[in-house]
This record gives sequence, structure tokens and C-alpha cells, in this order.
Amino acid sequence: MRIIQITDTHLSSSKPHFNANWSPLAQWVTNQKPDLVIHTGDLAVDGADIEDDLAFSAKLLNEISAPVLSLPGNHDIGHMPGSAQPVNATRIDRWREMVGPDRWTYDSNNWRLIGLNSLILGANGLEEEKQFDWLEDALADAEARRIAVFAHKPLFVDAADEGETGYWSIRPAPRKKLLDLFAEYDVALHASGHLHRGWQGTHNNTSLVWAPASSFIVGDMERDMPGERILGAAIHTLTDTVKSEIIEIDTLSRFVLDDVIEEVYPRAKKATTAETTI
Repeated sequence: MRIIQITDTHLSSSKPHFNANWSPLAQWVTNQKPDLVIHTGDLAVDGADIEDDLAFSAKLLNEISAPVLSLPGNHDIGHMPGSAQPVNATRIDRWREMVGPDRWTYDSNNWRLIGLNSLILGANGLEEEKQFDWLEDALADAEARRIAVFAHKPLFVDAADEGETGYWSIRPAPRKKLLDLFAEYDVALHASGHLHRGWQGTHNNTSLVWAPASSFIVGDMERDMPGERILGAAIHTLTDTVKSEIIEIDTLSRFVLDDVIEEVYPRAKKATTAETTI
């Protein structure tokens, strides 16, 4: 099975700063002839608050000829409690109505793919509790299938035992719970987006992949972290094992968020840190 992971497209009808990268991305995906495409979030510039952004972006997904599964990002449904756009039931319901499920399973031959809503992890709410119950069932019911997990946010940035990173990765308590489940059920892959960098690593027996964004890179306004500032996608080939490749797509325009931050995300410009920049 050949999966193309795209992420962080940041599309919008009213703020079309990065829309020019959609057509070359969709054409590249078509040329690859994948079995499945997975979008790991930040589909829209501001789907969390602007319904038209989400509708516009969801419609563009129909231009991809292969089957597409999508997961929400923070700019689609909001982020942590206390942020400028906290994730809530209204935003999640809008995603479900206009794009699709915010979590899912997909079985193909000897693989089970699991899509997680990573924006509710660490919120300590009912949705998080329900998702963990659902995840444990999905892992336990996989039987002999190998397992790959997809989400918007990475498990961690620098180390599995790191503390709170705020905007950047999953909070320590739910991260530990996920890593314990991944070890128990021998999860082969965790693939995410969010950081606008391409990177590969491992934790125990799990391969970790950050797929690069297709919309823009972030310059000096972003904290230093691992990975390459490139625009592209990731290809995951699932056989008896998993092989992942990070691809830089040279037909994408190298937009830099720093250059247009005041126009696209003025809230982030006003922040005292880069906590809410991308």
C-alpha cells in the first residue's frame, strides 16, 4: 500500500496567500498514483473561525483523484484551552459536517491505519476521554494487522520525556499514555505535520515522521527545532514493514510566513512568543 501524506495546506478564499501551491501539489499527488492520500491537518488558514475557509478548502480536496482521509489541525478546529481559538464542540462539529470524521480507522490487507484528533489531547475533557477509549479498542481489535497512526501534532519535539512545549507538541500526560499504548501494541509508525519541517526518527520500535507543509516555511520567528525547512509531502510504503520518504516538491513556491504574518495571522504577530505562530 502506497500512502501520500500531505499537510498544512493553509488554504483560504479570503486570504489566498498560499493557494498557489495547491494546484502543483494536487498534480504531483496525481502523478504519484497513490492508493490513499492522508491530509494531517491545517487544511484551512482559519477554519476554526471562518466557515467559508473550511468549505473552500474541503472542496479543493475533491480535486485529488485518489481516496482522501483528513484530520483536523489547530487552524481547522482550534487549539488548547486558554489559546486564542480553543477547540470546542462547535468547531469539531463543523469539521465533521464539512470535511469528515475527526478520528477514524482504515483497514487494508495486513495494515490498520488510525487517525487521531491530536488537538483534544491534553484538554482533559470528555472528547479526549472518549477518544482514548476508542483508540484502545481500535488497537486491541487490529488482530494480526500492523498499525500506523496519523495525527496533526507530533508526539514530541526534542525528546520523548520532555516537559510541556505549549504550542508545539502533545502534552506530557497524554504523550506518555500514547507511547505506552504504542509500545503495548507495537505501533509501527506515527506520522504528523504541524511543525512545517521534514524529519524522521524513531522511538522504541515506532518510526516517527514529520511531513513537511506544502504552504509555507517559517523563518526566524519560529523556535529552533529538528528537521528541514522544506515544502513537500511524505510517502509511506506499507508492506510487511513501513518505509517512509520525505519529499521536497520543487514545483511549490517557497513562501515564508514571516513575510506575511501580519496579514494572515495578526493574532500571532501580537503574541509575546511564537506560541501561536503556525
